[in-house]
Amino acid sequence: MLMTNRAEAFGLQAKLFRGLSDQSRLAILEVLRNGPLPVGKIVEATGLAQSNVSNHLRCLSDCGLVAAEQEGRFVYYRLGDQRIETLLRLADELLAEAGRKLFECTNYKVGKSGSSESRGGSNKRRGSMK
Repeated sequence: MLMTNRAEAFGLQAKLFRGLSDQSRLAILEVLRNGPLPVGKIVEATGLAQSNVSNHLRCLSDCGLVAAEQEGRFVYYRLGDQRIETLLRLADELLAEAGRKLFECTNYKVGKSGSSESRGGSNKRRGSMK
């Protein structure tokens, strides 16, 4: 995708990271790292409510972070791009080295629902990356 200017590129990057900033969405992406799963198995693996998983899957799917395939009566969800697994792995590696500093960081905190909040305000739209 060709960006007409750097501001657009940074805005799109921020949108990607906003999508990854929710604990529920990260939990879903994490379980999908091992391969495609139907909603019921995602619910079981994450411990999230089925309606919550469905809402986040819709959001992740709309943004291309997950893809769905119908197999018989089940819909299987998988990572939309293998580079998402690479991004999650790199985050794991970074946290292994810098996790303590991030944990102690007061600039960003984790809200009750697990979404990131900055000192400047909270993320009002919980189920959407838009």
